[in-house]
Amino acid sequence: MFALSKILGEDKARQDPLVVDYRKRIACFFISFRVIILSIMARIICVTNQKGGVGKTTTAVNLSYYLAKDKFRTLLIDFDPQGNATSGLGVEKNQDNFGPTMTDVLLKTAMIESVIRPTKYKNFDLAPTTPELANAEVEITTQPKKFTRLRDAVGRIEGNYDYIIIDLPPSLSLLTVNGMIASRYLLLPVQTEFYALEGVAQLLESMKLVMKQANPNLKLLGVLATMYDKRTSLSAQVYNEIKKYFKQLTFKTTIPRNVRVAEAPSHGVPVGAYDKFSKGAKAYKEFTRELEERTK
Repeated sequence: MFALSKILGEDKARQDPLVVDYRKRIACFFISFRVIILSIMARIICVTNQKGGVGKTTTAVNLSYYLAKDKFRTLLIDFDPQGNATSGLGVEKNQDNFGPTMTDVLLKTAMIESVIRPTKYKNFDLAPTTPELANAEVEITTQPKKFTRLRDAVGRIEGNYDYIIIDLPPSLSLLTVNGMIASRYLLLPVQTEFYALEGVAQLLESMKLVMKQANPNLKLLGVLATMYDKRTSLSAQVYNEIKKYFKQLTFKTTIPRNVRVAEAPSHGVPVGAYDKFSKGAKAYKEFTRELEERTK
């Protein structure tokens, strides 16, 4: 192509059918190559908010459930020492012979492959954790590569899944930074109540710092309004503030305050398995479809 440009001149080379066809073929090759690469890489999404009680873990569990229902190979990583995502799927954290957990992955005493276990739902795997994860976080504080341990672990198995959802603790901790560095997207659940945006600005600043220093590919996937109560003007006002601040990043679907959503974890199942006809289940199903569109 370069020799032809010298003989004919650049302008004539651009018009030559052979050159044009050659360039189109190269462009198509790179586009196809990118599509193939993206198709074999999991969409890794961390779910976080430094404010507790906003429906973070509930969102992680039910999003994972509905992704799996839509035939996407899904892994939920419980990276919150509270372990609510683990117990919310019916796994007893205090049982004997529990086996390796994400604590062991963080300490590098076990591979993540040995931690992952299937749930009772098709296409849905879980990497469980226990409260000992908090102790492990303190233990590795002075160790090398402390911020990239989750990324390194996930990198070994991401080709096995379409989606990897990481439930992070409600704090700006070493665990949270690990999750951000390991992820491609950040999902932010925000409760539609007073002080809803408290701490969000600090979280976004931490996200920008991670993007600048460790993971330039991280992006805010969107903001999900949770515990929405259409009977109160406060919920509507807060939701409007969220939309005003985040604009198109705000998901159109809102998760209502719903008894079935609150009851499901105590039975160790997602709300879709507990009562698929409830308002909460329908909302999470609709939200999952919206998220799938954003991550195509």
